[in-house]
Amino acid sequence: MPSQAMNFNPAEGVWSALKRALANLAPHDIDELAALVATRLKRMRYRSRLLDGFIAQTGFDLEPP
Repeated sequence: MPSQAMNFNPAEGVWSALKRALANLAPHDIDELAALVATRLKRMRYRSRLLDGFIAQTGFDLEPP
């Protein structure tokens, strides 16, 4: 799957949401940025509807035949 096929790649939704979550933050160094990224990704992990939405945006049929 080409990385440019955003509509077919649920990871693009994750990165988009992560960038929005970090947009107004101003970390002082790379370690603080890494900690913020880890925290935001961990929060997303427990929001199953959000993650389901990223997969649903691909339009793939995930039900077994």
